Amino acid sequence: MTFDYEWLGPTMFVGALVLLSLGYPVAFSLGGVAILFAAIGIALDVFDPLFLTAMPQRIFGIMANYTLLAIPYFIFMGAMLEKSGIAESLLETMGILLGRLRGGLALAVVLVGALLAATTGVVAATVVAMGLISLPIMLRYGYNKELATGVIAASGTLGQIIPPSVVLVVLGDQLGISVGDLFIGSVIPGLMMAGAYAVHVLVIAFLKPEVAPALPANVRDIGGKALAGRVIQVMLPPLVLILLVLGSIFFGFATPTEAGAVGCAGAIALAAVYRELTLESLRQVCDSTLRITSMVVFILLGSTAFSLVFRGLNGDQFMFDVLANLPGGEIGFLIVSMTVVFILGFFIDFFEIAFIVVPLFVPVAQKLGIDLVWFGVVLGANLQTSFLTPPFGFALFYLRGVAPKEVTTTDIYRGAVPFVLLQLLVLVLVIAFPGIVGFLPSLAR
Repeated sequence: MTFDYEWLGPTMFVGALVLLSLGYPVAFSLGGVAILFAAIGIALDVFDPLFLTAMPQRIFGIMANYTLLAIPYFIFMGAMLEKSGIAESLLETMGILLGRLRGGLALAVVLVGALLAATTGVVAATVVAMGLISLPIMLRYGYNKELATGVIAASGTLGQIIPPSVVLVVLGDQLGISVGDLFIGSVIPGLMMAGAYAVHVLVIAFLKPEVAPALPANVRDIGGKALAGRVIQVMLPPLVLILLVLGSIFFGFATPTEAGAVGCAGAIALAAVYRELTLESLRQVCDSTLRITSMVVFILLGSTAFSLVFRGLNGDQFMFDVLANLPGGEIGFLIVSMTVVFILGFFIDFFEIAFIVVPLFVPVAQKLGIDLVWFGVVLGANLQTSFLTPPFGFALFYLRGVAPKEVTTTDIYRGAVPFVLLQLLVLVLVIAFPGIVGFLPSLAR
């Protein structure tokens, strides 16, 4: 084959990454690159235009995909719970309950982050809520700025690995596997991630008490009975919602899409209980859901056009040959694929990685006999780091937007570093011990 034919596919892939790293909209970057390289391929007589005739069928396939219907459900559920004020109530109560411990406020942030992850799965809402409520209090009582910002940003990202998670829905679709299995398989790794954060906070508070002091007695003392009643009142609603959504999937009563619909109904009921259900709040939630869902669908359309042209230029075969013949077989493939995803997470969004890079990994993983459910959970844990890795970590951006002026961007970036290392530690453990992912799905079966 000619030089142009051999390298046209890889050049197309690199071109898309360059445009994305420059900040161009994802859907238009992918679609534009696809049109450009299709035209070049036709001009060089190395691309068959018949590939483009499959585009309408692919679009209708996306529209008819029942699994993807879970995305607007979970987005709506998260947006509605944000309006209900549940984050504020949880943070205030957990802060008082754990305030007597050194690092108690930071520990409360981790626990609330895990609870919100299991109910909303929306990083932006969780980070902003905890940044607005907890960060000023932590700074007021002498918390180290780096620890305070790091624990808030990291805890907000738990929604990407603890189900229900939009990331896992997208990965399930791209990998061609059950989203329910991905949800169940990611429960233990998600809890391990939250546990690693909590242990880190407790160890730091023990070694350096001055960076994470306990709350003064006059702040945390509201009476035992009053505190117990408040804990029950605040904890019960989200736990019931978690049971409705995840329990129905785990015990086989509902598919993830159906569970998402149940979660939406539960979120509306919670908002009504907290007296936050108004026509205006409902309009805002629907608007947010429409915007994010439309973004995902347009990215899907762009990535579909990209993959068709990429395949027509034999780019997929080129990438398959490279990845399938790496030294070390399965281990070599895992090292390279995980390194690529981690590095790309510094520069582009998890949606872009999931729609561009992950489809290239699937045929190689199948050839090597890798369990795709386990591989999906590993990818999800790796993609979680993209929210914390500078310069384009979205959790860092969200926190920077609500942090007080005395907190610098450097404080936020430095605070995130230990938690990125903790995420990588859990990722290594999940890779080394695949049973961590397979245990709960085996029980469910």
